[in-house]
Amino acid sequence: MTESPTQRVLTQPAVADLAETPAVSRWVRSGATRLHLLDFGPEDRTPLLIVPGITSPAIAMDFVARELTDLVRPIVLDVRGRGLSDNGEGYDLDAYAGDVAAVVDGLGLRRPIVLGHSMGARIAAVAATRLDLRGSVLVDPPMSGPGRGPYPTTLEAFLGQLDQARRGTDADEVAASWPRWARREQELRARWLGSISRDAIIATHQGFESEDFFATWPSVPAPTVLIHGGDSPVVTAAGAEEAAKANPDASMVEVPGTGHMVFWDDPEAAMTATRDALRSMI
Repeated sequence: MTESPTQRVLTQPAVADLAETPAVSRWVRSGATRLHLLDFGPEDRTPLLIVPGITSPAIAMDFVARELTDLVRPIVLDVRGRGLSDNGEGYDLDAYAGDVAAVVDGLGLRRPIVLGHSMGARIAAVAATRLDLRGSVLVDPPMSGPGRGPYPTTLEAFLGQLDQARRGTDADEVAASWPRWARREQELRARWLGSISRDAIIATHQGFESEDFFATWPSVPAPTVLIHGGDSPVVTAAGAEEAAKANPDASMVEVPGTGHMVFWDDPEAAMTATRDALRSMI
């Protein structure tokens, strides 16, 4: 990797956000890589490991996790190269899925459910084929890949947002790109985006177009639920139809009126779909 760890930016206001998050920090090693997680408890419930997207540290999924503690024990991963986790030596699906396995083993999670959004959904799919899970929930997984159309958000757009965050941005500037988001989510985006490795974004974006979701998806065992935005450019109507045919044992759930950022675009509808999926697995 060419990037120095000092190029990742985590300010004091960002760290202070953790004090307002009702979760305990956990740490696990995946080889030499230290991984940070937010554990929302309670420990006597079925563990739900949440894997965020390409530019989402664990705290970005706080508003999802805290609404699920009556059903499960949500534990949100700072994926390598993001948030408080170390940079990694690789940012491909094999490395990411290896981290999920390390978390399951390191925290002693017995037959967890894995839920992933976007990049995290791709990781959850691979993990589901390797681990003894109670089930998996895939939210709007990128369906780009070899021989398919490009991922709809360009690498330049992602890097522009990262540079903006590292220069210093605020919720108003984030709102210009994400006007539908709740104010707190815009604020968290402004404070935490700078914590993400540039190398991680570049390598992951390349993976969106070199690693084929459909090479894994047909092998993801039931129970699995694929939730997608009704207006998502990432999981189009044609993509959802192909996914349903490729894995007929999976449940397909559309959240109308939402784009790729399903939870952020309509939190209530997304949470209803998620809770229904989890109830079918616990």
